[in-house]
Amino acid sequence: MNSVRYIGLDVHRDTISAAVLNESGRLIQQSVLMTRAAAILDFIGGVQGTVRVTFEEGTHSAWLYDLLSRRVEKLVVCNPRKNALLKSGNKGDAIDARKLAELLRADMLSPVYHGETSALEVQHLVRSYLMLTEDTTRVMGRLKAVFRGQAIGYAGKKLYGSKHRGEYLAALGACALRRRAECLYQQLDALQKLRRQARHDLIVECRKHPAARWLQTVPFLGPLRAAVLIGRVQTPHRFRTKRQFWTYCGLGVETRDSAEYRVVDGQLERKKRPAQIRGLNWNHNHELKNVFKAAATTASFSPGVFGEFYRGLLSKNMRPEMARLTLARKIAAITLKIWKKGEVFQAEYVSAQAA
Repeated sequence: MNSVRYIGLDVHRDTISAAVLNESGRLIQQSVLMTRAAAILDFIGGVQGTVRVTFEEGTHSAWLYDLLSRRVEKLVVCNPRKNALLKSGNKGDAIDARKLAELLRADMLSPVYHGETSALEVQHLVRSYLMLTEDTTRVMGRLKAVFRGQAIGYAGKKLYGSKHRGEYLAALGACALRRRAECLYQQLDALQKLRRQARHDLIVECRKHPAARWLQTVPFLGPLRAAVLIGRVQTPHRFRTKRQFWTYCGLGVETRDSAEYRVVDGQLERKKRPAQIRGLNWNHNHELKNVFKAAATTASFSPGVFGEFYRGLLSKNMRPEMARLTLARKIAAITLKIWKKGEVFQAEYVSAQAA
């Protein structure tokens, strides 16, 4: 029977520190490789036995996953935010590689999903669109700060359009501040043009996927939100239950409890005190949370089945913010259900237990 070898890779731009442990946890090999495909494959090919590899999510993780996924028995791309062992004690490339191998051997790593290639193009286009959206928002904020700093009033989005741009620039006078505003306007125009093109390319690419047709039947999930869902989730089958999906989308409720049991008359008895709620989980995909929060906010002020569901929650004396959260969770659960089954939205899903 082949022995198992656990390999931890601490990946950097130019080099990779590798540590190999055997089944008993003893270090049997430690090397420094160049961050090149040939060097990595030569090293992996020289390790005898059943090979299991791990490295942290980062710049090179997608490339490394594609390179090694078919060449090793198990490959785990782990979440660096949850590797508490790496933060304790001394730190170095060789030390980190060995700690990663130890965590892999103990099966204590939190994996980051890799593996679905059918939606890879949508994933890249979503990243481009969201990046341009963030850059546009940042420039708009800087532009607004220029006029606010000079106590120049503006209303709504009037400041960003081209129609009244000359009036706002004239109010700044002939100074370096006006030149700064002109540069920001030029940057804003370029970003808006790129963002419109990225949005168009994303929607066109998304139409090639059957899931886009099913997702867009859900009220308030238009082409753009459906594209973000496909690009970020890739496949719904990576989530076994709706609660796992809620946690990934930042809609999972975190609770804290301690000393749950006590001894009464020689018998174990669980306390009736409810667990303390600490809010929503912080480690999540922010784009997906924005998708479902925005859909729930729009639905709460609109007619239709989701609006009726929201108003029904308010009639039960639920606070508006909790009602919107419940509605967002409902929309997410229904989305996961129809995506898994490959069917269109039906109104009765709102009253039924979805997913």
